[in-house]
Amino acid sequence: MTTTAGAGAGGGTEAFVRVGGTAHHVLAEGRGPVVVLSAGLAMSWFDWDPVVPLLAPHRTVVRFDRPGHGLSAPAAVAPSASGEAHRIAGVLDALGLYDKATVVGHSIAGFHAEAFARLHPARTRGVVLVDSSVEEHARVPVAPAVRTALARAFAVSLSALGAPAALGPAARRGAVRLTRAAGGDPAPAALVRRCYATSRVFAGAVLENTHYRAVAAELLALRERFPLPEGLPVTVLAAPCGSRRWAERQQELARRLGARYEAAEPSGHMVMLDRPEAVAAAVLEQG
Repeated sequence: MTTTAGAGAGGGTEAFVRVGGTAHHVLAEGRGPVVVLSAGLAMSWFDWDPVVPLLAPHRTVVRFDRPGHGLSAPAAVAPSASGEAHRIAGVLDALGLYDKATVVGHSIAGFHAEAFARLHPARTRGVVLVDSSVEEHARVPVAPAVRTALARAFAVSLSALGAPAALGPAARRGAVRLTRAAGGDPAPAALVRRCYATSRVFAGAVLENTHYRAVAAELLALRERFPLPEGLPVTVLAAPCGSRRWAERQQELARRLGARYEAAEPSGHMVMLDRPEAVAAAVLEQG
């Protein structure tokens, strides 16, 4: 259900919707078939800004912040592959968008996009994995509840020392700069500080990073039980950045999923910033 809504900067709808009892920050812009854009660990809705104008004339573009990311409320539970797949469905339901959607997942959100296609095949129009995380042999770590408690305690301790406010925006800037082929972080300073100077986003990033292996292992299990819909268009858009090993792993991912492989070059991991036209083309070429 939508709790608050208004006009976004691009003329679309900006809202907070409740999914699983947690308020999620959501933007919906454009017209046509639905595309959901989900960014990587510790990233925010505005990291898709260069892509949206290329898609909005042809697609209804939905962006949302996962719990503890962007402007969304803190995470109530630890992340899981199935939980993130159901979250995407919940966001679409809250917006009244029930037709099939193309799901675009960047980095760790590639796990979530694939899980959505496997668990919600009737709602999936296509999948685009943007330099997706790849874990071929992940195993579920022991004591997940203990890991969650330790992650929360760590985040609380550093937040009490003022670490997010002092270091968060600079850490965000540095991470983006290091993961681009060229250029710095184009995000407005006010937005970066609004999000990354908070203990909420710091804790969200710590929690998601803590459960990265568990989410990867769960996705491997989902692959065994839930096949992708026959004929579903899937694109693996990779950023090899000169790494032969990374290119091989991305190509193997494409083979495993029966997907089309494309290298976005030149580009760093933040493909949506370095090559937004490649991301948009990957979506539109699926029809």
